Amino acid sequence: MQKIYTKTGDKGETSLFTGQRVTKNDPFIEALGSVDECNSALGAAVSFLPVNEEMLPIREQLETIQHALFDVGAALATPRTRATNSKLDMTRFDQTAIAMVETWIDAMEAKLPPLHAFILPGGHPCGSMLHIARSICRRAERRVLPLYSSADVNENVLIYLNRLSDYLFSVSRYVNFLNKSPETLWQHHKGS
Repeated sequence: MQKIYTKTGDKGETSLFTGQRVTKNDPFIEALGSVDECNSALGAAVSFLPVNEEMLPIREQLETIQHALFDVGAALATPRTRATNSKLDMTRFDQTAIAMVETWIDAMEAKLPPLHAFILPGGHPCGSMLHIARSICRRAERRVLPLYSSADVNENVLIYLNRLSDYLFSVSRYVNFLNKSPETLWQHHKGS
C-alpha cells in the first residue's frame, strides 16, 4: 500500500494536473483549497442531518454536490492556457450540474415561506453548518474569479460556485424549516 505522505510538498510546492509545480499559495491552489473547505463543510453538514425519510433527498443532493466539487477541483487543477487538449477533455465541467442545482433551488423555494428580511445564519446544527459552507463557497467564487478573468478556468466553474452558494442558502433555510428551527431576522444594531 502506498503511503499517504509523499514528501514532494515539503518545500511548499505541489503539482497541478498539468504536471506544473506551483507554490502552495499559488492562486490555483488557493481556489482549490477554498473548494476543498466547502466540500469539508458539506460533509460536516451531512453528519448533522437527521436520519429520516424526509431528509434523504437533501442528503443525496449534498453528496451529489460533494462529488461535483471534486470535478470543480479537477477543472481548477487544469489551467486552460497551460493544459493539453486531452487533459482538458478529462476535466471538462459542463452545465449539467448547474441546471441540477437550479432545479433543487426552485423546488425548495416553492415550499419555503417567503423571505422579507435578512436572516442571521443559524438554526438547526445542519442548517448552521450549511450557512458556513455557503460563506466558504462565496470565498471559493472570489478565488476563482481572477482565474476565470485570465481565461484559465471554464465559465461553468464560476457559474456553478455562484449557483451553489444560492443553493446552500436555500437548503439551509429548508433544513431549518423541516426541523422547525425558527430563523432569526436581522435587526439593525442600535448603539448604546
